[in-house]
Amino acid sequence: MESCHNHQRQLNSSWSLTKWLDAADSYAELRSYLRDMVPRTYHLDTVLDPQEEERVQKCLLHPLECFLFGEDPEEGLAKLKQGSESSGICGRVFKEGETVYSCRDCAIDPTCVLCMDCFQENFHGNNAYFPMHASSGGGFCDCGDLEAWKIGPCCAIHDQGTAVAMETVSYITWKPEKVYLCVLYNDDHHSFDHVIYSLQRSIKCTQAVAQAHTALIDKEGRWIVKKGTVLACQEVNDLIESNSKHISQEALRVEVLLYAVVAHQTFALRLGNWFQKIVGYSVGFRQIFSQVFLEHRPVHQDPCFVSQLMLHDFVMHKGARRIVYELIFCSLLMDTESKRLFAIEFTKNYDMLQQCFIFDYHDRSIFISSLSVQIFTVPTLARHLIEEAKVIKVIVGTIMEVLKGHLCDSNRFQFQGYNSDKFFRIHVIFHDLRYILISKPTEWTDALRTAFLEGFKAFLDLLGCMQGMEEVKRQFGQHIEVEPEWEAGFSLQIQLRHILSMFQDWCASDETVLLQAFRECHGALIHCNHRANQSEPTDFYMCKQILHIRPYKVSQEPVSIHLPISRLFAGLYLHLCRTGAIERLHQHVDPASYDYTYLAEHSLRCLVLVAQVSAEMWRRNGLSLVSQVYYYQDVKCRDEMYDKDVLMLQIAASKMDPNHFLMLLLLRFELFDVFNGSTSGKDQELLKQWNRLTEEMLFLLIVIIGERYVPGVSEVTKEDVTMREVIHLLCIEPMAHSGLVKGLPENESHETGLESVISKVSNFKKPGVSGHGLYEVKKECLPEFNPFFYHYSKSQHSKAEDSQKKRRAQEGTDQALRPPVPPAFCPAFSSVVRLLSCDIFVHILRRVLQRAAKDRSTQWTEAMVQRALHLIGQALLEEKSQLEAAADEEVAFDFSVKARLGSEHSKSVFQLLTKVKSLPALEGHSDMVKWILQVTMNRPKALPSSLLSPQVAQDKDKAERKRKADAAKLHRQKIMAQMSAMQRNFIESNKMLYDNMPDSIVDYENRCVALGPQRGSTPAQREVLTCILCQEEQEVAALSQAMVLTACVQRSTVLTQCRGKALGTENASPSNSLFMSPELVVGTHTGSCGHIMHSSCWQKYFEAIQNTTRNRLHAELIIDLENGQYLCPLCKSLCNTVVPLVPLEPLTIDYENAEIVGQHLTLPRWILILLARINGLKSINHSSGEDRSDRACDRGNLFSDSIAEMLVVCATTVHRVGLETPPNELCPHVPTMAWNTCAFTIQAIGEPSRTHDAPPLSPVLLPTISRENTPSILEVDFFHLLVGMVLSVPALYHEEAVELQPSAVSSAYNHLYILHLVTMAHLVQVLLTSDFPAAAGGEEGEEARAAAELYITLTQLSSDVSGSAVAEGVKRAITPFLRCTALFFNGLTGVPPPVEISSTAGHSGALCSYLALPSNLFQLFWEHRESVRPLLQRYWSPPPCRYPRRRNHLIDLPADYSSLLNQASHFKCPKSNDGERKHPTLCLVCGTMLCSQSTCCQSQLEGEDVGACTAHAATCGAGVGVFLSIRECEIVLKASKTRGSTYPAPYLDDYGETDPQLVRGNPLHLCPERYKKLHQLWQQHCVLEEIARSLEVDNVMFALEWQML
Repeated sequence: MESCHNHQRQLNSSWSLTKWLDAADSYAELRSYLRDMVPRTYHLDTVLDPQEEERVQKCLLHPLECFLFGEDPEEGLAKLKQGSESSGICGRVFKEGETVYSCRDCAIDPTCVLCMDCFQENFHGNNAYFPMHASSGGGFCDCGDLEAWKIGPCCAIHDQGTAVAMETVSYITWKPEKVYLCVLYNDDHHSFDHVIYSLQRSIKCTQAVAQAHTALIDKEGRWIVKKGTVLACQEVNDLIESNSKHISQEALRVEVLLYAVVAHQTFALRLGNWFQKIVGYSVGFRQIFSQVFLEHRPVHQDPCFVSQLMLHDFVMHKGARRIVYELIFCSLLMDTESKRLFAIEFTKNYDMLQQCFIFDYHDRSIFISSLSVQIFTVPTLARHLIEEAKVIKVIVGTIMEVLKGHLCDSNRFQFQGYNSDKFFRIHVIFHDLRYILISKPTEWTDALRTAFLEGFKAFLDLLGCMQGMEEVKRQFGQHIEVEPEWEAGFSLQIQLRHILSMFQDWCASDETVLLQAFRECHGALIHCNHRANQSEPTDFYMCKQILHIRPYKVSQEPVSIHLPISRLFAGLYLHLCRTGAIERLHQHVDPASYDYTYLAEHSLRCLVLVAQVSAEMWRRNGLSLVSQVYYYQDVKCRDEMYDKDVLMLQIAASKMDPNHFLMLLLLRFELFDVFNGSTSGKDQELLKQWNRLTEEMLFLLIVIIGERYVPGVSEVTKEDVTMREVIHLLCIEPMAHSGLVKGLPENESHETGLESVISKVSNFKKPGVSGHGLYEVKKECLPEFNPFFYHYSKSQHSKAEDSQKKRRAQEGTDQALRPPVPPAFCPAFSSVVRLLSCDIFVHILRRVLQRAAKDRSTQWTEAMVQRALHLIGQALLEEKSQLEAAADEEVAFDFSVKARLGSEHSKSVFQLLTKVKSLPALEGHSDMVKWILQVTMNRPKALPSSLLSPQVAQDKDKAERKRKADAAKLHRQKIMAQMSAMQRNFIESNKMLYDNMPDSIVDYENRCVALGPQRGSTPAQREVLTCILCQEEQEVAALSQAMVLTACVQRSTVLTQCRGKALGTENASPSNSLFMSPELVVGTHTGSCGHIMHSSCWQKYFEAIQNTTRNRLHAELIIDLENGQYLCPLCKSLCNTVVPLVPLEPLTIDYENAEIVGQHLTLPRWILILLARINGLKSINHSSGEDRSDRACDRGNLFSDSIAEMLVVCATTVHRVGLETPPNELCPHVPTMAWNTCAFTIQAIGEPSRTHDAPPLSPVLLPTISRENTPSILEVDFFHLLVGMVLSVPALYHEEAVELQPSAVSSAYNHLYILHLVTMAHLVQVLLTSDFPAAAGGEEGEEARAAAELYITLTQLSSDVSGSAVAEGVKRAITPFLRCTALFFNGLTGVPPPVEISSTAGHSGALCSYLALPSNLFQLFWEHRESVRPLLQRYWSPPPCRYPRRRNHLIDLPADYSSLLNQASHFKCPKSNDGERKHPTLCLVCGTMLCSQSTCCQSQLEGEDVGACTAHAATCGAGVGVFLSIRECEIVLKASKTRGSTYPAPYLDDYGETDPQLVRGNPLHLCPERYKKLHQLWQQHCVLEEIARSLEVDNVMFALEWQML
């Protein structure tokens, strides 16, 4: 049949081909064919047509291929491949969420990336630092692009040496049709739920249909929602518009179109995909296609076809845009010349494209303007566009065009009332400007200089509109009513941050460009400064100095924080100094035109504004100004804002007279009159402001003088700058790598330079099983610590100071935080140090110390004095460095001389220091004062005799401290001697107690047997516990109020031996509660945090929780109130029940009587007695017509009503959770489920790395009972059977009127014989499910012979087996059973186990001794051969599992996380073929890869739609799941359909940190310790508790739909 179809297709294609080739106008004939065939081929409707693709290929595409090749396409393609070469560029277009890689060593810029396949085939994979990220979609792989990589541009795959048809749609003449279609389009404004709701109301469909339509609309960009007449479609159109329109939202876009129009549009899109395949066949095809796309038609004067597509991109829907986007990728961008021509066309239309994008509503990844990153980041192409197309001017002009609506009358931007969404789209244009500047030119041409400077002037015009924008004025009287919108201005500043530095780097790479750019910037700055109204200059006097300047007060006049031109001027000046071009500056700019006082004015105003905000003078201006100041100094903005303002003041200080500069500083800080002595304010608020401003002014002075770690300001490198930043960050506290990265500024390539310096300044401390690795500063780097580091925030300054003082106290050194020795200024800035020796500087210090010496709290602050001391230290260090560099007579720096000189009205600075040192308020700074005085004493030639007294005082202080330390030491010795004497007296007075203790211990330990007639005695212990709620103590007694443990009951599959088996209702049925399968498919675990309460206190607490928690936001996500969940009041562990504490009954066995009873009560007789009691109990139940099976838990009046009530609460919860049934305390399966959870929990404790569950009762072992529905011996878990039988045997002693209890001797024999029977049954299980080797010859012992004989009897084998192998295998397999049994009887009887049990040697023998079993377990079969023989003749079913059982673990994970990413990249969703972004999620329990967070893999669970992970957790983990979300690098914990949380992945980078969402992109490696911790979390049934803790801590505000995961 297939061959017939192929033959028919060939005939049709041959006929069409002949007709087209013979026609006079082949083009017209082809159009005619498509006009007729396209509507016939497409059967458009509201549902997908599965045969549509086959018809399109047969009737439309195959004829076109025949026409293209001129023969059979397969034959033509084979010929074409023989002589063609494949492209050397990969060009893989990334989907959203796809993992991409970049190499920080080899990539030209961060936008150069590789796909997964190329990364694995490229040598870059061996590099130490290869970040990985999730693509946002739209880019393509740069493998093979020579301009994207410094070395290694090609992987092994690509290392091979490095349109007319689309127009047919617009020219076809449509025939009128009667069929219309209503088409609904996608947008990014309306939510899924909104669209679904609108469709349900408009077309009257079900929710499932509406969801399917919505998913297709989101994927394809549009979808047909109605097919019919024009009236019917128009009615649906109106309904959708009316139902979707909202006050804050526009209506959904919907259109009514002719059927034929939609058919041709659909075929045009399919034709786009076909073209992608065709151009991939051959380089020649691609070149022809590119030529047609880029060809201009001068006759019609129309733009080329690709320009038309770009200009009409905004009117296309999502699916069409994607196809055009990918078509351009695989054709025009794969060839150098085509890319160049396309880039020129793109630049010509850039303005229009960006404006269309700004007013569009789709995401940028599907908009044509996003191709800019593929064009502007190519270095040669960027140079070409700058020279030929003036692209910098074009981009800046586009920015000005889109922002011109925000210009005010003064030609400055004003963003009040801006559109945030539109503004966010404007940011994209700044990205393009950064792309075009990302690679600096190595060689300049005249054309490049001219074009760049032209773009630079346009850029200055943009900055001119920002200079001084959004001025603020201090609010007086009342608080500002409306907070101004400041975010837009700062978002522009953040976007310009790297662009400003890149412009400066471009200018610095050519001296001619740098000088001309500086001249233009200087002119722009002068022009901007002249725009403001200027007052007349005035003379100001201080210390015989005169300053002629215009008065200005920041607190009264408008001031702006936005000064980009001033800061650009400072940056360019720095490059002039660094490159030496400043020597030739006079040739381009008249030196007389520079007034540095005038140029630095605005930067100083801005810094004063920051100081006044810190002094709380602008409180009435609201939080908007506080936020601006914060970002001004934040790491995101400071390098082009705060740092440049400081640099501008350093430039001014180097050019101005130092006295005049300090006077200017005092004037702008509004402290001139304060330090001039012309004010005497008594207003406390005003005095407080003066003190705070003085602190800020002194701090700024410290920064101007001391902050020299800037290349160009001093002889330092960028590496030195980064090292200093890291040292000061680590002086705050030890930090993780990510914390250091956040605290360091990034360059345009998002690099901080941390990796190159971190090992030089710090030591790495590896993380443990939690937390992260930390870096600690090296001790030799601590002298570089500056307590007034200018990048510290106030909190960081305080933390760093406290940390360093604490460290120095631990080391026993003084508390003086001395200023570090700074590097020397470069020649251009060397004059800055004159500030430290000028008259005004000494005057300021004297004034500050005078206020402190008067000791009036309102006149000074501790911080003020601390800053003054730091400045004195800076001056002394500077003086020392200058003296060391030259002779004394050559040094003009005379701070010490001026500081020793007083005046007739005041003392000298050093005399004031001597007085200040004794002030109690400055005790913390006394060491700093001593250090200063000590430094001055090292130069005695100019030291007055009056300053020698401090040394004497210093010696007295040291002697006094030594005397006090000796006295304290002597006092401690006396106290220790008294304590030793008291201990000796206590031992002497209680000698009898100490002498008797060993004997009692020996007697007690001699009976280390837990059961049977030789059982040890249960010690009488009085246990008094404290309630965590009321804090009252109570003894645990049988007849007192119940004390309860908080507990959590949950279903578990941790021990299952059939991983992956669906957990249906059969696994939770009551019939399964009696006999647990040895496969342990699902069981019930009960865990506790160990906190104890009174039952009455718990009931009150539980009721209060039920009442109050319901009012909490999303409380149902944390705890399930309907199912009795609550959080432990102390540790907040998740609980859902309580377990009452039952005291152990003191018991002593009469061993002589027990021995006599044992002579008569043999195992056969015990079985007969047991059967008689069972039959008697049955007859009583039948005669009374009641089911008394639930009496097994009823202990009569042995316990108080409170304990009995709590027992019922616990057992009912276990029954409800374990069987997933409604609570019913009268159900006969309640006691069996309680016994099962006891057995399961013991197995979880007794077998590390495992957990269990099961159920049992005696019929499986008693041969005379009806075996109609009794399972085989191989189908029962015998530890559960043992627990059930031991706990249910007392029920056999109940009679009609009297409830008796077995005696101690009867209980001993009951336990012994039950254990013997169960142990023998488990031995049979082990033997029947194991294989052993044949006998190897040689003599074997008695145990080996017994083992071989029993094995042959059971298996009926004729050949001999190795008895020793059987004995060892059985011993190894039965040890887990014996360990759990020992734990059970230890808790039941209270007899302590022997010490040997915890040791490896003799472990098995000690267990047997403790359980009253023979060390040779096969001896049991000989002792009880008469009773056991009937059991051995039974038919055995096939073994369901082998022993010892397999230990379940979480799956093994690869050491390298990239292996998981590779696995995820090849993951194919089993229910989808669309190639859209998926969320591959790995189940760590069974290893299944799932498609999460996607509608394609949703399924029904209990009548609700759930995601793939939720459905899988229900079958794999009884509702509990542990998943690894691979692309997010996070663990997802699931506890139920609606509850879950995230957890750190066990993958760490080289710095000991996890990387959620792969934000940092560092290589990740598996941490075994953390994975082990996660395994323990799962194994110990703590997943529910971890989820509850996480949700409680995170304080969930928005509910996540965990069921859709």
